[in-house]
Amino acid sequence: MKRILAFYDWLIPRYARRPLLAVVLMNFVCYYVPKAFESHRTDLHMISTSLDDALPRIPAFIFFYVLAYVQWVVAYIIIARDSREHCCRFVSGELTSKVIAMAILLIYPTTFARPALTVTDFPTWVMSLIYQSDTPTNLFPSMHCVASWFCFRGSLGLKKMPKWYPWVQGFFSLLVFASVVLVKQHVWPDILGGIAVAELGILLARLFHFERLADKLSSARSHA
Repeated sequence: MKRILAFYDWLIPRYARRPLLAVVLMNFVCYYVPKAFESHRTDLHMISTSLDDALPRIPAFIFFYVLAYVQWVVAYIIIARDSREHCCRFVSGELTSKVIAMAILLIYPTTFARPALTVTDFPTWVMSLIYQSDTPTNLFPSMHCVASWFCFRGSLGLKKMPKWYPWVQGFFSLLVFASVVLVKQHVWPDILGGIAVAELGILLARLFHFERLADKLSSARSHA
C-alpha cells in the first residue's frame, strides 16, 4: 500500500490533484447537463453539410476515437506535473472552455442523421457500442476536439518533456479530429467549433486571470 501511495504522490503532485479533479467533474457536467435536457428539446439544429455526406465512414478510425480518452488522461497529467504555474494556466483555460461549450450546447442544441450501421467485424462492433451509448446530439462544439486540442496546446512550453512531444500530441489530435467525422459521431463544423471554444477559453482565462482561481484551488489541496 505504501508503494502505491508513493507512486500516486509521484504521479500527480499535491498541487495538481484538486485542479485535475475539477477538470474531470466539469467534463461530466458539460456532457450530462445538456443531455438531460435533450429529450425535452424540439429545436435541435441540423448542421451537417454536403462534405459530411460525402465523407466515407471508416470503421478503423473508431480506435483513434476511443484512444482519445487515453490521450487526455496521459497528457493532462504530464501537463499538470510540469509545474504548478503551468498546471494552473492549463486548468483555468480548460475549465473556461468547458463552461463556454456547455452554454453553446444548451443554447444551440445540434443533431444529425447518423447513417445506419451493420456490424461485420470488430471495428464496427466497437462502433455499435459507441452508437448505443451516445446519441448523435451534443455535437457543436465537439468535446472530443476541445479536449484533444488542449492536449496539444498544453504540451507547448513544457519544460520537462522533449521538443518532439508537442508534435506527437498535435499529430494524434489531428487523428482524433478525423475520427469524429469518419466514424460519423460528428460533422466537420463541430471540429472547428471545438478548436474555437478551446482558444476562446484560453484567451478569456488569461484576460481575466482565472489562473488565480486555479491556484487557490491548488493551494487548498497543497495545505490539506
